[in-house]
Amino acid sequence: MTISLTLRAIAILLLLSAATTGCAIYKPEIIQGNVVNQTMIDQLRPGMTREQVRFIMGTPQLADPFRSDRWDYVAFSHNSPRERSHYTVSLFFEDDRLSHIESRD
Repeated sequence: MTISLTLRAIAILLLLSAATTGCAIYKPEIIQGNVVNQTMIDQLRPGMTREQVRFIMGTPQLADPFRSDRWDYVAFSHNSPRERSHYTVSLFFEDDRLSHIESRD
């Protein structure tokens, strides 16, 4: 009878541990917008053409039709409802050449 109770207790513990192991919910980081990293920004140089900039950075998230001299790369990151981040990188052009870069967090 003791062996039966021990086996039953072990079986119950195994079932409980297997059932509770899958309870952890994985929530991946969600990034919306343009993914811009420091390596990409480090490759940019004043005087680069729009095509060169687009090759490095990709197509901008926002291209203002009224200000064609500015491209904005915007991204939002969500790890959880409490952990959110936002950044914007703005590229400015003069005579179709990159003139300067501004970034905001």
